[in-house]
Amino acid sequence: MSGRSERIDPKSRRPLPEGIRYRRDRNKYQVRVWAVGLNGQDRERSYLVETLAEAKRLRSEARSRVRPDGGMSLEAWRDCYWPILVESVRPATSRGYDVAWRKRVKPWLGHRRIESISVGDIEAAIAGWKGTASTRGDALSLLSRLLDGAARSGVIESNPARLARRPKDERADSFRSRALRMSEVSTMLEHVEAGPYRDYLAALVYTGMRAGEASALRVGDVDVDGRVIHVRRNFGTTASGAAVEQTPKSHKERTVPLPEVLVPTMRRAIEDKRRTELVFTGPRGGQLNTSNVRRAVGWEALRERLDRPDLRIHDLRHTLATLLFDAGTAANDVQAILGHSSLQVTERYSRARLDAAKRAGAALDGMFEADAGGMRSA
Repeated sequence: MSGRSERIDPKSRRPLPEGIRYRRDRNKYQVRVWAVGLNGQDRERSYLVETLAEAKRLRSEARSRVRPDGGMSLEAWRDCYWPILVESVRPATSRGYDVAWRKRVKPWLGHRRIESISVGDIEAAIAGWKGTASTRGDALSLLSRLLDGAARSGVIESNPARLARRPKDERADSFRSRALRMSEVSTMLEHVEAGPYRDYLAALVYTGMRAGEASALRVGDVDVDGRVIHVRRNFGTTASGAAVEQTPKSHKERTVPLPEVLVPTMRRAIEDKRRTELVFTGPRGGQLNTSNVRRAVGWEALRERLDRPDLRIHDLRHTLATLLFDAGTAANDVQAILGHSSLQVTERYSRARLDAAKRAGAALDGMFEADAGGMRSA
């Protein structure tokens, strides 16, 4: 009897349409809908709604709106999509995403039904994640890639992470403040013993190459007479820590200037080497990376000498960017030299805001001085 009563509308006492029944235990209408799942087969899902009108509307829109796999958890989707994601990013990015998943995304959202995750949920998670703005931004990037994949696969309608606000670094320092002044560049190079490590650091600060790009530089990439260097490859690391040669970060080759101050260094570095040999190697011919360079030059002592306790090798790249802007180089040229993906990234090194503040200050000084002169004459 209870079975029949569930198929009778308690209000009209009429039979309910196929796929809809009334749940007395929940005091709601249950809708059974069918749609194509990830495996290409029809799958059933059921929903509880308050009114018969809602049930009928949901039933009629089932084929176009209902996503049968939307009820899977984010963790289940991650397990399904991870092999595809890993193939589309660099090994170092993959390792970073793995850490972001384990430490941030999974604990906060891994258990949630993927279709139920909203922009608000994501922003709440970002606020709760520990770490720097950059670290939390990496976790958001992972989440966005996962949800992008789910949207393309029809698991969800759209990716809510694209609307989430990216975390901002509240620290006072900026890219410009991390850059070394020219006097500090000289101090740094004087601190390092003459040889391959000093040559390597000089190349980083005077060309703006990434550390992996300088490590992968070959003799044939250096045009001393033309005063340019062609950046064609980068050394990264696999999940096991092994070095792997790949394209630059932007996946595009670029050309950087070879300033006169660096010419003697580059001539010395490529002397008696074949075109295919690495320009920069250790004393025994091994590949250079940030870890062995830091150990070899005594990076902690260098930080102390410069009074820069958080100085990183990557800050040498920031240094070149600020020097280019200070020399009057156009923003689009700086972007091309550094290989930035967008002009917005490049302009973070610009003095535009500082110069605007100085111009405004000068205007105010003039106004106040004129006002003070009027007061004195009065």
